[in-house]
Amino acid sequence: MKHMLLASVAALSFAVTGTAAMADNVTLNLSNEYSATSIHGVGDARFASLVAEKTGGSVEVVVHYGGALGYKSADHFDAVGEGALEIADTYGGALGGIDPLFLISSLPFFVTTVEEAELLYKVAEPEFKKVFEENDQILLYASPWPPSGIWARDPKNSTEALAGLKIRTYDKNGTTALNELGAAAVRLSWADVVPSISTGAIDAVLTSAEGGVSGSFWEHFTTFTEIYNYAIPLNFVHISKSTFDGLSAEQQAAILEAAAETRDQNWAAIPDRLAATYGQLAENKVTVVTSDDDAYRTALQAAGAAALDDWLETTGARGQALIDAFNAAKAQ
Repeated sequence: MKHMLLASVAALSFAVTGTAAMADNVTLNLSNEYSATSIHGVGDARFASLVAEKTGGSVEVVVHYGGALGYKSADHFDAVGEGALEIADTYGGALGGIDPLFLISSLPFFVTTVEEAELLYKVAEPEFKKVFEENDQILLYASPWPPSGIWARDPKNSTEALAGLKIRTYDKNGTTALNELGAAAVRLSWADVVPSISTGAIDAVLTSAEGGVSGSFWEHFTTFTEIYNYAIPLNFVHISKSTFDGLSAEQQAAILEAAAETRDQNWAAIPDRLAATYGQLAENKVTVVTSDDDAYRTALQAAGAAALDDWLETTGARGQALIDAFNAAKAQ
């Protein structure tokens, strides 16, 4: 049934956009589960603008925000691989079921700065590209979310505060780590977060301050607790290989150039985005909570180590090789 649905959507897309190989002007749809104001939504708009500029308007990228095309991040990989969707901007955690290597960017407390996160991506990028290539897709670029923390109605700056907490996580790593700390963690896609808050299914959300701002979380929560830069996860922008192959050589080069520029600008945008985000938290009377509790830090790091061990059990030698390569690169 799923493949039939994808095929019908692909047929509709073909009818609307035409064949890229035969048309001077091409329209490509890009799906993003997050809002237009999110850091990745802004990045997608930048990418679309650069593509139009560099192709002289012959390629139009139409960005569909907030899952408007009916796709969540978990749906993107199959949709792009099977040609139902030309381009997607996909949260990396949703790709963990395709290959657990994608979860390396969200290992708790493994990297704690944007610089380390970018180095880790550069080390792992060849492996990510292989996975996309093996599934008829091309990885255009990846870029980060700001550091994750906990949105809730009161501070979550101690292990006691996490006990039994019904908290949304964004992937297996977060579920493993928070359950190690006694929470009742559940993994949810972004589209399901606000409905789950509204019904009381969850009492807290693991995400960045940025994510909470894009979702207007102050309508539900009053605090954002920083937890020592828990993780800096990634979103991946990927394109159907058949779509890309159908473009002219000039259009292909322009798209790759636009992707590289967007990647660099998205990574560089983090400090300014953080400053703007914290300004919005203050405007909406959200209290930012920090902790200097050494026992809490130690407990969080132990939970992160448990998630790393679990990840290495799943990824085996491939995962260990990336960890070793990252540590070697960081030591240089």
